[in-house]
Amino acid sequence: MNKITLYGFYFFFKSTNVTHKKRQIENYGAKGALNATLLTISEMLTYALQDEYLAQSRYDNILETFGYIPTFAQIKEAELRHINALLPLFERYQVPLPEDISKSFVSTPDNIKAAFAAGVQGEKENIAMYEKFLRYQIPNDVRLVFSRLHDASMNHLAAFEKGLERK
Repeated sequence: MNKITLYGFYFFFKSTNVTHKKRQIENYGAKGALNATLLTISEMLTYALQDEYLAQSRYDNILETFGYIPTFAQIKEAELRHINALLPLFERYQVPLPEDISKSFVSTPDNIKAAFAAGVQGEKENIAMYEKFLRYQIPNDVRLVFSRLHDASMNHLAAFEKGLERK
């Protein structure tokens, strides 16, 4: 094989891999929920948990890459509380827990400013997802958890926007 063939194979492989990853993330977490036309309680819970997993993985990656940044460390802990708020609903409504594959969707930002921008984008998508869920007729216990998670994400968004302005 010559170099041109190898480069062509590499480009094809990388392009296919990126396309497959993009297709997967479009059906995962908030993006999956926002792309869905109709949602069941089971799907809402699954997308919500996936998105909380994704946020946790995103902030883990940022902290591992750039070191301790108080905003990310505090919000990472909050994401764990969000996950724990959702888990009882899975049991109550007999929804199987999705596998946490969120790390496969996380990319490392180039710098801290880009990390804050990723936080802003992630929280905006999370908020939009919960707003979509809250437009449905859903049980009160699910509505209460989704409302609280929505409100917490509004606070996270404000913190990331403030960090983005400083950087």
